[in-house]
Amino acid sequence: MFRSSILCLLLFLFATPAFATEHLRLATTTSTENSGLLRELLPPFETANNCQVDVIAVGTGKAIKLGETGDVDVILVHARSKEDKFVAEGYGVDRRDVMYNDFVILGPANDPAGISGTQVAAAAFKKIAMAGATFVSRGDDSGTNTREKQLWKAAGIVPQGDWYLEAGRGMGEVLTMADERRGYTLSDRGTFLAYRDKIELKVMTEGDKQLFNPYGVIMVNPVKQPHVKVKLAQKFLDFLTSPTAKKLITGYRRGGEQLFYVAD
Repeated sequence: MFRSSILCLLLFLFATPAFATEHLRLATTTSTENSGLLRELLPPFETANNCQVDVIAVGTGKAIKLGETGDVDVILVHARSKEDKFVAEGYGVDRRDVMYNDFVILGPANDPAGISGTQVAAAAFKKIAMAGATFVSRGDDSGTNTREKQLWKAAGIVPQGDWYLEAGRGMGEVLTMADERRGYTLSDRGTFLAYRDKIELKVMTEGDKQLFNPYGVIMVNPVKQPHVKVKLAQKFLDFLTSPTAKKLITGYRRGGEQLFYVAD
């Protein structure tokens, strides 16, 4: 009986993931989670490395702050100017291009600002402001919010007034809010495609080079944050840029459409 009990205990211990699993802390954008991509990417990595990736999905600005304070091991974000600053200031190392898609300007079918077909994103923004049409902003220092601010600046507009709403929310919630208010918003294409069947917003402006949306992965600098799990973080960077991950990224579709494209 005693030997049998010991055997059962040992089997339980070795079969319980908590005793065998190492954790990698990842801060990433809401777009990678809202689009569903992480549900495709993470399981193969976790299985191959007997680990669990703990995801914190926030705006890029907040993800970078988590990297600066050492609360995560790796960040996967999409605001190149902020990424470069993060590395230049010594908070991150070994930045790598992972994938890209683009931003789109969305609006209601009746298009009160008349921007449908406008090829220059800044011009579309200017029309929205001039019409005083509702615009819902992420307002959260995310990569999308960063690009939005760049477009307002290019349009020569300081957005303010009752027509301009700063949500302080993730992309999925902002899409729902803009849809309910019959307003405009800027979205990454991946999240829009993931939500397309839930909302009535339409793509109004796309294709401008200013709407290009690249994603990069960066390991938090272990010199500044000694508790960073360097080996596991390095494996994660290697995985995201591997043929296996590239195949998963390229093959991931919603409604038959590809959401992300691998970086060259």
